[in-house]
Amino acid sequence: MRKLLQGVSEFRARRRSAYRETFARLALGQSPDALLIACSDSRVAPNVFASTQPGDIFVIRNVGNLVSAPDQPPGASEAAGLEFALRRLEVADIIVCGHSSCGAMQALLASASDLPRVSAWLRPAAPVLARFRAGARLPGEWSDADQLSQLNVLAQLEQIRAYPEARERLSAGRLRLHGWWFDLAGTELRDYDPTLGAFVPLDEPRVQAILARMDADSAPGASVPACAAVGVRSEAAGLKHHQ
Repeated sequence: MRKLLQGVSEFRARRRSAYRETFARLALGQSPDALLIACSDSRVAPNVFASTQPGDIFVIRNVGNLVSAPDQPPGASEAAGLEFALRRLEVADIIVCGHSSCGAMQALLASASDLPRVSAWLRPAAPVLARFRAGARLPGEWSDADQLSQLNVLAQLEQIRAYPEARERLSAGRLRLHGWWFDLAGTELRDYDPTLGAFVPLDEPRVQAILARMDADSAPGASVPACAAVGVRSEAAGLKHHQ
């Protein structure tokens, strides 16, 4: 808390005036570029690794970056956020971002009985755990928890596809889905490449290639929906089974 209060003091003294115009504009409304669904983990800082500014992204954060199924009873916060992002903000991109050393995935693996509320929250991720225990793996020398975390990102993207408003926009080429995974120890943000079935570094060449495809898809007369060019295909297509 001490660090937070000191940060507030520093913002008021040194940075507030520089942001005054930005927040005055944002007070009139928001038009974020994307919806980011990320884990609550304090080490995952999208504003740092994506260099974002206020108003750039609409954010949903929860333990394990989970998305509830669309047929669940109304009231889930992430479902409400997804609905608002698509129906009101009309975002063109949705990112699900997992990360290494995820406490939620470690708890899921361990069936942590000392965290009953966490275990209950993670129950919808049981099918991901079942796939992992059946041998589903993505390329790379990752720990079991990290492998599970990567599979979980893909599973949540599939969950998003089940929402009618997402399915409608994907079919019309007005929505792109992205799977990101942040390697904490390597300080490396990775993007899921459906052609390779792997999370690959989101380095400058890949960023430029994705931007070029986005530009091509949005050009007049483009025949390929944007979601097909940049988004993530079926989660199952990227998995390998290791005995």
